[in-house]
Amino acid sequence: MYITCLDLEGVLVPEIWIAFAEASGIPELRRTTRDEPDYNKLMRQRLAILKEHGLGLSQIQNTIEKIDPLPGAREFMQKLRALGQVIIISDTFTQFAGPLMKKLDYPTLFCNELTVAPDGEITGFRMRIENSKLATVKALQSVGFDTIASGDSFNDLGMIKASKAGFLFRSTEQIIRDNPDIPAFTEYDELLDAIQKQLAK
Repeated sequence: MYITCLDLEGVLVPEIWIAFAEASGIPELRRTTRDEPDYNKLMRQRLAILKEHGLGLSQIQNTIEKIDPLPGAREFMQKLRALGQVIIISDTFTQFAGPLMKKLDYPTLFCNELTVAPDGEITGFRMRIENSKLATVKALQSVGFDTIASGDSFNDLGMIKASKAGFLFRSTEQIIRDNPDIPAFTEYDELLDAIQKQLAK
């Protein structure tokens, strides 16, 4: 029995922080887990930048409301969910994810929580579990599921390598070069076909 585990940003929707960097005119916020493997370090940097510029949750949520899934992502998810169970495992936050999940027809999402002050300042973040993507895949395996995983960033490599089958999707040249044993795709049809072949085994 298989469960397919997907990353969210860069795979199904645009990167939230890049969109907000463009909306706010703060290029330092363009850094993502494609650039920085240490997620805690990356988030601390982001929160410091937000504080410096006096930006809070509402400004980011206003940007997220305008973000649509990547072209073809919704149709890909519909086809994939017709084949079996799918979980999106993301390092994003519940306060960010709502509008995006609506546009993807409300798939199952495992993510994290922001801590937010009454005035809307983002004061911190709480990760659901350490190394959440890898930990979730291992937990699913411990209760009898085989997993298929796909993502684009450094923080997806653990769950991809630990799964029965794993694929990079629209990843960076560096990550693809450093992981030549992981099949890499750029089109949803290619990824769906690879997943279907694994499901048929």
